Amino acid sequence: HVQLVESGGGSVQAGGSLRLSCEAPASDSSGFVFNTWCMGWFRQAPGGKREGVATIDSSGRTDYADSLKGRFTISKDNAKNSVYLAMNSLTPEDSGMYFCAAAPGYIDPWYVRNSYNYWGQGTQVTVS
Repeated sequence: HVQLVESGGGSVQAGGSLRLSCEAPASDSSGFVFNTWCMGWFRQAPGGKREGVATIDSSGRTDYADSLKGRFTISKDNAKNSVYLAMNSLTPEDSGMYFCAAAPGYIDPWYVRNSYNYWGQGTQVTVS
């Protein structure tokens, strides 16, 4: 089982910023290889559905939920086996649990939850 560990969540005032991190193993006996897999961020508000936030594939190509373009930036560091989510101009509607996820290869559409094999436990973001 591939362990994805998120960090960086917290409480912030509206208009503020946060940077989430997700650390993964370089590889795993299951076939996971960080720098060849697609990594995504999802979020879930209380009582809401888990929705796609952003994704980055092995080539560094990114995609975002339309409503978040321009405020959120996904990036990764293959040397650190980590993926990041920089969030700016946060609003209370951005509050929720943020999850890191990993999918093999290229997936389309990127925001389909079932396409992702592995998930982290999540990190809480609260914007007031």
